[in-house]
Amino acid sequence: MMTNVAIEGSSTSGGKNRPPAARRARRVRMTGKERREQLLDIGRTLFAEKGFEGTSVEEIAAKAGVSKPVVYEHFGGKEGLYAVVVDREMRQLLDLVTGSLTAGHPRELCEQAAFALLDYIEEYTDGFRILVRDSPVAQSTGTFASLISDIATQVEDILGMEFKARGFDQKLAPLYAQALVGMVALTGQWWLDVRKPPKAEVAAHLVNLAWHGLDGLEPKPRLIGHRKG
Repeated sequence: MMTNVAIEGSSTSGGKNRPPAARRARRVRMTGKERREQLLDIGRTLFAEKGFEGTSVEEIAAKAGVSKPVVYEHFGGKEGLYAVVVDREMRQLLDLVTGSLTAGHPRELCEQAAFALLDYIEEYTDGFRILVRDSPVAQSTGTFASLISDIATQVEDILGMEFKARGFDQKLAPLYAQALVGMVALTGQWWLDVRKPPKAEVAAHLVNLAWHGLDGLEPKPRLIGHRKG
């Protein structure tokens, strides 16, 4: 009788009496793709918070609940993980900005470009913090400056058409494109931390300066100071 009771107790315990190895075997394991995405998410958060130098493979592995070799297996090390994170963020921002340039009127295009960058900063704050940080790995993955240059290239065509319509030298369009995009990018870096005034107001002031500056643009600007070169 005692034997029967013992058997029944073990069969109705819901697995509590199973050895640890049996319980571990029931856990759902991540696929390789899921583990890679997990490591990317963790790396992105840590790189944004601590920078490349301040983040270690040990910390990434610990946050993911895996051993260091798992990180090396997926990315070859911290540098490889960082490179993928930066590449993703650069493509995300470039796609947002270039995809926003859809309106026909040049002023509205300026507004859309300004909103696209500010939207990215607001929605992908960690990613923007990573992009604007300096890192020794950035030379092989691209830099924020090179990203801004890529965006400016998209704006060149728009400015070129506007310059042509106004009788200006179209060869100067790249210079003005860099100036306009750089103005928005630097303002975005400042707004990243202060977050005021509100996004729409920031965009309005950026476009106010850019548009009214363009509206009164001189075909052949001249210097009025003593220095001429």
